[in-house]
Amino acid sequence: MAFTLPSLPYAKNALAPYISEQTLDFHHGKHHQTYVTNLNNLVQGTENESKGLEELINLSHAKADMAGIFNNAAQVWNHAFFWHCMKPNGGGQPTGAIAEKINTAFGSYEKFAAEFKQAALTQFGSGWAWLVQEGDTLKIIKTPNADLPMVHNQTALLTCDVWEHAYYLDYQNRRADFVQTFLDHLLNWDFVNQNLV
Repeated sequence: MAFTLPSLPYAKNALAPYISEQTLDFHHGKHHQTYVTNLNNLVQGTENESKGLEELINLSHAKADMAGIFNNAAQVWNHAFFWHCMKPNGGGQPTGAIAEKINTAFGSYEKFAAEFKQAALTQFGSGWAWLVQEGDTLKIIKTPNADLPMVHNQTALLTCDVWEHAYYLDYQNRRADFVQTFLDHLLNWDFVNQNLV
């Protein structure tokens, strides 16, 4: 069963002016598609061909001979998750159950936002900033390259992609501006609430 590129949950121009249609054309249509294509090529005709995405991620994690499968499978998952972390007219103060959990874990939304932005800005090179749930606790973590919470016994609630291809066409080297815009105008709290365990 071949993997396919999941559709975006909104039109390619729906996040403008914060993320341009051109960026989504490249990020979703080229980068995400390449991970899907590479993964299919790596598993086709092998014993892993019939395995699901999360099964492949967990199976290949920390195995040197499966690094290619892990990197591509995890990036397929990460990107599919990331698209849902954004929506038109998103951002700002959290709503629903996550609002109380953020206040409990971080003291306030403002403290959460500052810590999340710090994680995103201090991820050296390519990677991701995450809000995760570990047991009953919320944590902010950052991961390099394709690494992701599920292989660390954590549940992903929210992520921001800080690979340069996520923002360079719109923000050039201004990662801080991109992350602040993500928090203020794009973040999809409804999706975050759906991910709570």
